[in-house]
Amino acid sequence: MPVMTAVPLAVSDEQRMSLERMARSTSLPHRTVVQARALLLAADGVGTNEVARRCGTTNDSVRGWRRRFEVDGVEGVGRIAPGRGRKSWLPEGTVAEVVRITLEEKPDDTSTHWTTRSLADRLGIGKDTVARIWRDHKLKPWRVETFKLSKDARFEEKLVDIVGLYLNPPERAAVFCFDEKTQCQALDRTQPSLPMKPGRAGTMTHDYKRNGTTDLFAALNVVTGEVLYDCRKRHTGKDVLAFFKLIDLHVPRDLAVHVVLDNLSAHMSPEVTRWLDHPKRVAPALHPHQLLVAQPRRALVQRDHRSPPPPRRVHKRRRAGRRHRDVGRALERRSQALRLAQDRRRDHREGPPWTATLTRAKSATHH
Repeated sequence: MPVMTAVPLAVSDEQRMSLERMARSTSLPHRTVVQARALLLAADGVGTNEVARRCGTTNDSVRGWRRRFEVDGVEGVGRIAPGRGRKSWLPEGTVAEVVRITLEEKPDDTSTHWTTRSLADRLGIGKDTVARIWRDHKLKPWRVETFKLSKDARFEEKLVDIVGLYLNPPERAAVFCFDEKTQCQALDRTQPSLPMKPGRAGTMTHDYKRNGTTDLFAALNVVTGEVLYDCRKRHTGKDVLAFFKLIDLHVPRDLAVHVVLDNLSAHMSPEVTRWLDHPKRVAPALHPHQLLVAQPRRALVQRDHRSPPPPRRVHKRRRAGRRHRDVGRALERRSQALRLAQDRRRDHREGPPWTATLTRAKSATHH
């Protein structure tokens, strides 16, 4: 008799990848994993009886899984048909009430959010039931995220301009996102690191030495991903102006320049304002008094006619207990320890002060 071969299940490459991912999953329900394995075997031409034996199920189940996959595709794998499965014992409207209370009400004045136990006590259901409802509706009342809405009357207009620059940059223009990172510590190890060799990783000393701080200026080209950067000792208006000129030099002359930046006081310094107000530069067309973007060959910053605040004066305070101002504390401790050791050696050579008294007392006793 001729050997009867099963007709392979028609599965596309994308569907096969999804089924393989389901079959390897350790978090999906067991029924979904078993059905995915059975469908993969059916797609390889394995017979229905053999598929049922390998998956520990019946032939009718395998045939039903195949029919559902042919109709619904991957979305039907592991899905419980209407009217099947375990019936819910909760009264009608309990799930909607749990969701409503979680979103709209607070437990009391002393609690910040609902817990599974507190909500279960109020509704007379189990805490695991509340947790299951929260998980099904993706509710996490214990998590809080911060937000702040701008009170600027032109916030929407500014938002449209900024988002438009990022998502749809203008033609023949370069869009930069500019910001500073201040007080970057320049650290170095006290000794050179030992090279890596077989059986030993690279090494470095546990301590380090400080080489001061530096301020990092960076501007990201939104279209190309290029980053222009510069390190300077401070972040004053002169430093900001120097970096703006650096951006101006790296952009071709036939391209417009748009720079998105915040309202730091250094961006509104007199040096930057004078450079922007040069008559050879094109006047900005968008929001001339707001901090948004830069038009061709200039960076647009907010213009504030108020005088800048006076610079703060830093008073250096002398450290108490310092004998020598030019000598480090470690060197001073070392010199004190050296003097203490010298005094101990000298006292040891001369003997304790009570030795002579004891000798005289013994000689007087003999006499």
